[in-house]
Amino acid sequence: MDSTNWQRQTPDKPLFPDLLWSRPENRTQAGKLLIVGGNAQGFAAAGEAYQAAVKAGIGTARVLLPDSLQKTVGKVFEAGEYAPSTPSGSFGRQALAELLDMSQWSDGVLLAGDLGRNSETAVLLDEFSAKYENQLTVTQDAADYFTKTATMLDRQNTLLVISFAQLQKLAANARFARAFKFDMDFLHLVEALHEFTEQHEAPIIVKHLDNVLVAVNGQVSTTKLKSKPAEIEVAAHAAVWWLQNPIRTFEALTTAVLSEGDQN
Repeated sequence: MDSTNWQRQTPDKPLFPDLLWSRPENRTQAGKLLIVGGNAQGFAAAGEAYQAAVKAGIGTARVLLPDSLQKTVGKVFEAGEYAPSTPSGSFGRQALAELLDMSQWSDGVLLAGDLGRNSETAVLLDEFSAKYENQLTVTQDAADYFTKTATMLDRQNTLLVISFAQLQKLAANARFARAFKFDMDFLHLVEALHEFTEQHEAPIIVKHLDNVLVAVNGQVSTTKLKSKPAEIEVAAHAAVWWLQNPIRTFEALTTAVLSEGDQN
């Protein structure tokens, strides 16, 4: 692999310091993010994503939850808005209208997870991802809905913030020639991500040991952090930085990883 395609970053040496010093100063210019998540059993992912997005400097964030949570969450989480749910408490297919309407308000959407496992929710996500054309960040169990078909890999404006196990499934279902293995040499992991994202549209962020790897169109950055940020926090920061720097995807996502890590 050409060494120019792999760049290494540490908290003391950011790769793109100009982005760190050029954040929007006005909230009205800092973007609008819609966060989607939750089921009747909880909304931790959506709540944590909201807090992380605020820390990351989002201008305005709204959170869409299934209405099965309204009675229990409505009084303690004022940022929540609600859409129809299934009898089991996950998002129902009828939530599509609300989801599309709110997504038109936003600059980007974060599917934050805690969605449960429901066939109606799967249909909803498929229909939404087909109709929505702007920036879509997918993480945690939201990504599980798409690993079987790997269709999200070639959807434009899609960011996947996933676990190593989810990366393995995506690569296998996309019939990628190389296998991602937990015990693979770090250089081989970087090379595999380089090749994988050269072949597919979607940027990928994945944690491996004490490194966070960002891969975009064959470019790979690795950031070694002292702390181990939660996946949902990485996804929220990435979504915010990406919508604030839409034409500098690789730089924005690499900087988002460092920005999130510095706050832990």
